[in-house]
Amino acid sequence: MLISDFTFSIFFRLIPISRVLSTGHEAPSGLFDADTIFALSSGHGRCGVAVVRISGPAAATALRSMAGLTCHLPPPRTALLRRITDPHSKEVLDRGLVLWFPAPHSFTGEDSVEFHIHGGTAVITAVLQALGSVSGMRPAEAGEFTRRAFQAGKLDLTEVEGLGDLIHAETEAQRRQALRQMSGDLGRLYQDWSRRLKRCLAHVEAFIDFSEDELIEDGVLNRADLSVQELQAEMLQHLKDERRGERLRSGIQVVIAGDTNAGKSSLLNTLCQRPAAIVSPIAGTTRDVVETALDIGGFPVLLSDTAGLRDSRDVVEREGVRRARERVEQADLTLVVVDCAHLPLDGGGAVASLQGHLRSVLPSQQHPDTGCLLVLNKVDLLSETQRWKLKEELSGVYGLPPVCPISCQTHQGLKDFLTVLHSRHMICYYIILLLYVLTYSVLNLHDFCTWNISKS
Repeated sequence: MLISDFTFSIFFRLIPISRVLSTGHEAPSGLFDADTIFALSSGHGRCGVAVVRISGPAAATALRSMAGLTCHLPPPRTALLRRITDPHSKEVLDRGLVLWFPAPHSFTGEDSVEFHIHGGTAVITAVLQALGSVSGMRPAEAGEFTRRAFQAGKLDLTEVEGLGDLIHAETEAQRRQALRQMSGDLGRLYQDWSRRLKRCLAHVEAFIDFSEDELIEDGVLNRADLSVQELQAEMLQHLKDERRGERLRSGIQVVIAGDTNAGKSSLLNTLCQRPAAIVSPIAGTTRDVVETALDIGGFPVLLSDTAGLRDSRDVVEREGVRRARERVEQADLTLVVVDCAHLPLDGGGAVASLQGHLRSVLPSQQHPDTGCLLVLNKVDLLSETQRWKLKEELSGVYGLPPVCPISCQTHQGLKDFLTVLHSRHMICYYIILLLYVLTYSVLNLHDFCTWNISKS
């Protein structure tokens, strides 16, 4: 799992400043910034309710001056209905809920306030302008609330990454994956590595300092060396995860490939239900990769239409064919589209022809049974007798992937194709997810065994 540049920017922007919290205690040096920040946290656009968040030492001052609280602050984490006014002109800006989160029991670990106001553009603008007029307050930078939460120890780097994924999640699978990372799975793995490395370091230092006093048992260095080698192997394996986390985040790569004029672009348009790619009877119309993101059964899919695979003298088309083959090699699932009207249906030649199509499309090392669907398009052009012959010839044949006869023109067989596609897509997803979860299962097993050994 990769940590984004945004996450690392949070890590490296620590500012050593001392601060007195609303509780009267001094905050640890280096955890907080001096300014109080505010921002619209509920997203832009008209809505019923908008949430404006404030965090920093002047949060209590802003709450008192804008909510008309002259004496005591409201009880922590309790909604209070108040008139929200301009701190200078005392003009009423809106009527909404205010919430008070005293440090350190807030998202950022600082004194925090939330205004729940009406989501109209004029109301939001007026409240933000009023906050900007309060001394010591400024608009928050992108991700600054999360950065302060990290600096206060409320979130570690992996949880920050999970939070970003959760905010940008568009499907159920992405949401579940982000929640798993926010729960600390990846952080626990890294903490375990850190703990084991520190133990090895302590053993080596102890051997250096006390070996002459015969206070160190035999084999300490050998055990430390073995532990470091095991850690190195685990880290290398972790780095060779073939970007499983990225695939779960960005979606399963499904590539449509095949000969020219087989109906690949028509299949793309049918699946995404819009004219995403140009369709024409001219061979070689598609010359570049056309991508569209889909949600299939709650799981993210990145569907790619590619150039028809053929030899060409055209420089641009040759580049398109090269990119198409590159995408097929990177695909989690390949939809090999064949024009079934051109299949030899007499003398049992259809199977041999389809096997030739698969060899020409798929990488040489890939077995047709894995990561591939065979889509027989333009079945509406066949007579009933031809369809029956084709079905008979393909039934019970080994060495071919699942075969789906469809028509992008009449949508014949499309429902059955989507059922098979969802099944194969689910298989790809769960294989990736299983490999991803196994990493943490091994970690939990290692912790369990270590605990039992230490107890025995």
